Amino acid sequence: MSLRLQSLTLAIASISFASAAQAAGLDRSTQPSWGFTQDGTFTYIERITIDPSITGKDNAATTPSPTTYKEGRDINNMALNYDFINYGAKADINDKVSVGVFFDQPWGADVEFKGTNDFVNGTVSAQQVAGAGQAALAAATAAKTAAAAYQADPTNQTLAYNAATALKTAQQAGAVYNLASNIAQHPNEGTNVSVNSKNFTGLVGVKFGEKNNWQVYGGPVLQKLEGEVHLRGTAYNSTQGYDGIFAQSNGYGWMAGLAYSKPEIALKAALTYRSDIDHDTVAYESMPATGESGTYDMTITTPKSVNVDFQTGLNPTTLLTAKLRWVPWSDFSIKPPLYNATTKKAVGADFKPLYPNGLNLIDYSEDGWAAEVGLGKRLSNQWAVSGSVGWDSGAGDPTTTLGPVEGHWNVGLGAKYNVTPEVAVSAGVKYLMFGDAKSKIPNGDLVGDFQNNDAWIYGLRLTYQKK
Repeated sequence: MSLRLQSLTLAIASISFASAAQAAGLDRSTQPSWGFTQDGTFTYIERITIDPSITGKDNAATTPSPTTYKEGRDINNMALNYDFINYGAKADINDKVSVGVFFDQPWGADVEFKGTNDFVNGTVSAQQVAGAGQAALAAATAAKTAAAAYQADPTNQTLAYNAATALKTAQQAGAVYNLASNIAQHPNEGTNVSVNSKNFTGLVGVKFGEKNNWQVYGGPVLQKLEGEVHLRGTAYNSTQGYDGIFAQSNGYGWMAGLAYSKPEIALKAALTYRSDIDHDTVAYESMPATGESGTYDMTITTPKSVNVDFQTGLNPTTLLTAKLRWVPWSDFSIKPPLYNATTKKAVGADFKPLYPNGLNLIDYSEDGWAAEVGLGKRLSNQWAVSGSVGWDSGAGDPTTTLGPVEGHWNVGLGAKYNVTPEVAVSAGVKYLMFGDAKSKIPNGDLVGDFQNNDAWIYGLRLTYQKK
């Protein structure tokens, strides 16, 4: 029984992958610890392709708010297809010490809005731009006149109110002119977002216990991060036209875990922690509404995560697997300096700041949880198949326009063919059923509704393993 169950692990291992390739927040991949806890020498390379379909409706309400939504125009599929490659290698130095290096792409986003809706610029004629410019000039002149009257009689509260009102009107008229000019330069351009990351992880593991059943492992992580955000359309109010380009930066963190194995029943369990990572980067920002632009220093902190991986043999040909993942997305935010400073200037009817601390460009209201259970079946010495069912909580509803879904349920199928006793090819497909969600802009106003969306994930993996 023992030898057959050990060979079962070799036959079925590495079928299931892409578990978090379309998960909460910006999550795209799981920890590389699954590869490090494999037996013997182990190397792999995998390609994962994501084909999402996320459509919805914009908000036709005259005055959007955090509680007001009216079904509006169609939003065509705003989620772009993307693919990425992960790879890694692990080796045993002796019966106690192991080393490994891994590359993965844990965080990412690819979004582009098209069509005719509130997330896409319209068109503005030269005459309209000129008209907005004349209105802005007239409002600025009126503001100067009102300010002069108040300065001449600073105790007159009526003149003080008139001056404040005229200044607010002039600022609004100036913003309209700036936005009209920006739209004229970028007609029919849609909101688009791109976030990319790369992780390089080095691990050292030490086994201990009477039968070397326990293993502690850990090591450094180098992470590269870059991104762009371009907000277009009336959904974003005074921040429409905003551009933020975040230069590639390097951040450093660490990863550590504890694993237990009992080969005679094909049992493996691992608990892995990956630290959060600070990125000190440079952001180029442009805010058409205020006419401001510049280069600013800022920090982005990618979140920590915890993974639990478990497997055990049910019989000589069947393996049970389970996974659990937690990412504290509620702690995550992106707060570009110019964007944040601009939102601090927004005032209400009483001229008091609406957002004294400013707004984040991106944040989430809830942590992300993901779970998956699966069964693997060895059909022969060469063939094995697997099936899985998974769930992801999402990171809150309503959520950002970056990824307007509330988690998902998924089902997956995989197959593995052992070309030789050491070399194997695995292929898998997974279908995701996204939860319906409202989307919001940073001030909480609802701007869209996204329902009945889904995605397909395809994966191909080549492995080499020798005990």
